[in-house]
Amino acid sequence: MRRANTVHGPSGVVRMLVRGLAIGLLTAVFMAPFYLMLRNSLMDARELTSPEWTWWPSTMRVENFTALFDDPAVSMAPALGNSLLIAAITAPVSTLLASAAGYALARIPVPGRGVVLALVVATLMIPASVTFVPTFVVVGSMGGINTLWGIIVPGLFNPFAVLLFRNFYLQFPSEIEDAGRLDGLGWLGLYRRIALPSSGAMLASLGALSFIDSWNSFLWPLVIGQDPSTWTAQIALSTFITSQTINLPGLFAGAVVTVTPLVVMFLVAQRYIVEGIASTGLKG
Repeated sequence: MRRANTVHGPSGVVRMLVRGLAIGLLTAVFMAPFYLMLRNSLMDARELTSPEWTWWPSTMRVENFTALFDDPAVSMAPALGNSLLIAAITAPVSTLLASAAGYALARIPVPGRGVVLALVVATLMIPASVTFVPTFVVVGSMGGINTLWGIIVPGLFNPFAVLLFRNFYLQFPSEIEDAGRLDGLGWLGLYRRIALPSSGAMLASLGALSFIDSWNSFLWPLVIGQDPSTWTAQIALSTFITSQTINLPGLFAGAVVTVTPLVVMFLVAQRYIVEGIASTGLKG
């Protein structure tokens, strides 16, 4: 009884209040950029650059969003379509390739498997800046400049995802696979019918992370997509800032439009992201 009173007594209430206050402060900190982005997107340039702080625009300029898509100098709608197409292809394909590679490294006893695993780990130690120019030369020699496939293909291999899938399949019960072998399944059948359907949380979490990473990619699409027809949303946003002018209302309106799919993606997949990372057995 004394222990229960301690938990539910004044000290317990204080701990709950402190915890609630900490959660509230962290929520405010994380939500502040979204609030500022939405607030600034509804202001005009004069109010946006005014030294006087206002919590909300005196007159909400919704036309900033319509002007964003009517601007002939910035093809925002095609750029959003390109980003969506690139992310929609990169996320599932790279995740499936990583899943297959991770299963092979975890289960299939072939000679040289350790060497392949070492090479996969070694790719994580090489900075992206080192491979950027060679990748550009290879893609350019294959005619990938100003093409969407030139943006997509180099991002289909994700060594980090391969290691996560390998760690996941190492913990996968071998008894289930033994039952599949009794039914005459080979390695491909075991992977396709047993291992792959059982890794739904991993597929969803890493697919969502791959989608977000592909959507936010800037430097590689900028170098490969030199023609405006292959611009992504991130490149289109950068055109609002030039050496001569800065279109702040358009920039913030474009940021709101661009970040909305990522927010929706995270809200839908947040549970799978946590479950997928936890299922790998990684411990901090």
